[in-house]
Amino acid sequence: MRDNERVTSAIREPETPAATTPPRLIATDLDGTLLRDDKSVSPRTVAALAAAEEAGIEVFFVTGRPARWMDVVSDHVHGHGLAICGNGAAVVDLHGGPGAHRFVKVRELPRNNALEAVGLLRDAAPGTVYAVEQTYGFYQEPAYPKLHMEVPDDLAPAEDLLADGSPTTAEPVLKILAFHPEMEPDAFLTLARLAVGERATVTRSSPSALLEISGPDVSKASTLALCCAERGISHEEVVAFGDMPNDVEMLTWAGRSYAMGNAHPEVLAAASGHTVANNDDGVAMVIEQLLNGRI
Repeated sequence: MRDNERVTSAIREPETPAATTPPRLIATDLDGTLLRDDKSVSPRTVAALAAAEEAGIEVFFVTGRPARWMDVVSDHVHGHGLAICGNGAAVVDLHGGPGAHRFVKVRELPRNNALEAVGLLRDAAPGTVYAVEQTYGFYQEPAYPKLHMEVPDDLAPAEDLLADGSPTTAEPVLKILAFHPEMEPDAFLTLARLAVGERATVTRSSPSALLEISGPDVSKASTLALCCAERGISHEEVVAFGDMPNDVEMLTWAGRSYAMGNAHPEVLAAASGHTVANNDDGVAMVIEQLLNGRI
């Protein structure tokens, strides 16, 4: 969930959009954005998140990570304790801690759509291998690489994993992961979007040719919009942060948005403002300035 195109790591003032409506919610990606490269949350960032919550600004973690990988920030949830996981496929209550997360909202990928996407992408990009991400389960094809440092619940072709009567039918499918061992990541993303069409949402957050395929119209932005609507928060009152293509819709939707200094070029173009790299606490820098009324 990182990009390998680092633009800058120099300490500098963030480039900011013109101040508009006071913020009521901060939405931040994790990997490559809030987290440093070693997956830690710096003391400065912890303090900035706590100060935002103290000031009455809700903080939402909005990530491609599954719920079981949210232990990196479980200690830093305040108030509502909710996070948007799986690129918008689930809203999760983190208060229970690792292994005890409660799914508040699930926006699944219909199995027929998943099967069609798998077949179309196999035809368009021979050599593609798949994994299936569910609310709790994780399944993969035998040739799918060990990208996630975890043991899958089962190994089988994606078509078998998604078939009626398979072990996966007990839980909703949140997303399909598609990996190609040879293609360039952005080229693979473009090809997959053309092949899959409106059957599913295709994006990426990895430096490798690893795509994330979710339900139609499911994205960080669309699920964040639902959560904001439930709270009576408009998009103008949201400040968002991100670094990879799976953040683009969210950054475009939010009233104010910031691309990290290490962001993908598409993200740099989409955001209304820029800050410094994740390793230089770019999110904390912007939050501090927001709270001080400087931006």
